[in-house]
Amino acid sequence: MADEKGIDIPTQDGIEYDWNSLKKRSGTDLTDHYQTLLQVMRQAPGILGDIFAQSMPRFNNPVNLKRIITMIDEEEWTALDVDVKAAAFEGLLEKAASEGKKGAGQYFTPRVLIQSIVRVMKPDPRVSPDFKICDPACGTGGFLVSAYQWLLDISGGAFERSIVPRIKTQTYYGQDLVPRPRRLALMNLFLQGLQPRIYLGDAIYEADKGEKYDCILTNPPFGTKGANQIPDRDDFTIATSNKQLNFVQHVVSILKSGGRAAMVLPDNCLFEGKAGEVFKLLMEDCNLHTILRLPRGTFTPYSQGVKANVVFFQKGFSTENTWIFDARSNVPSVTKKERPLTLKHFAEFEQCYGDDPNGNSSRKDVGVETRFKCFSIREIQNRDYKLDITWLKDESLEDGDSLPEPQDLMSEAIMQLEAVVDDLRDIFQLIGASGEDS
Repeated sequence: MADEKGIDIPTQDGIEYDWNSLKKRSGTDLTDHYQTLLQVMRQAPGILGDIFAQSMPRFNNPVNLKRIITMIDEEEWTALDVDVKAAAFEGLLEKAASEGKKGAGQYFTPRVLIQSIVRVMKPDPRVSPDFKICDPACGTGGFLVSAYQWLLDISGGAFERSIVPRIKTQTYYGQDLVPRPRRLALMNLFLQGLQPRIYLGDAIYEADKGEKYDCILTNPPFGTKGANQIPDRDDFTIATSNKQLNFVQHVVSILKSGGRAAMVLPDNCLFEGKAGEVFKLLMEDCNLHTILRLPRGTFTPYSQGVKANVVFFQKGFSTENTWIFDARSNVPSVTKKERPLTLKHFAEFEQCYGDDPNGNSSRKDVGVETRFKCFSIREIQNRDYKLDITWLKDESLEDGDSLPEPQDLMSEAIMQLEAVVDDLRDIFQLIGASGEDS
């Protein structure tokens, strides 16, 4: 693709290491050149160097390598529709994600869910000359790719010529802690013709970069793996070791005033010890206008049993009412084959959400039988800002034939225990800090 786009590939000692240099070689000369080529690419400046970081040759047989090169060369990749290339790469990611815990599963958010979130959030960089979209836990870049594909869909791919360079190079931002998914994100976006800025590092334990964003779309990693320490950041008001709650504070910090965010959060983040304190501050600084309770099994087969939500908020306006859409009660659990996640799972939610990405569309609460219900800030205050609110009677939980799978129930119990462990860890660290002060 770099060859087709006319992107300069660096030379070394007068030797070319572009696509044509591979095509014209064979035998051991080919495998030797290929190994050196990867070395040169790893040292290349810019996005190509980032994509090829840590790349290693996997071909020992020059015949197989020559066959692959010939097959690739038969296609004109940049002439294909951009969505075709993205779909092919996304398919490889999804296959890797479903083949085991060592695949991309820990970085993979179901694309159906991402696309629904993007449709209601409308991340349109054309609305202002400095519009920036970010995913601070981007994994393989699914949210950023879907945001750009949404833009192509609504615009027909036609932009004013003057804004094309900005959209391509100064609009899409991300960060990930692990080098491999960062490389995949860079390549995934490169296939879209974008040159994003994807930082490598820990978003919640590093100091704030000072960059602010108009739209944040993210699914922070679930679980408690990681530093398990309270971040030392002046912009985090609530001290907690819970990663997801710290991501909430981080997102609020890096949002521009008037900016909007959509975050996927597991259930325990709505009720565990420090959740009330974090959401109290969030609702003072932001309009947390919508919560979507996701169906059971949404993350099957990548993170089975995890129950989660999407919270939508806009910075700069305090919360008066929060609307909750229950897409879980009396909905059969999602399975990989018999009941896969589809667009139909979110069609009613998108209609109820409305056209305004900031949640200001006219909405209607039709009583206790509705899936979409409004709760005033006073009602939420009376609950100590705990947002695990349910009102529909879930008859599926009373039917022994439709109970969640045992592994789902165990996963739910583990998440609740992890929430307790987080609370105990915070208490332990506070006791330690008090001892040092004394």
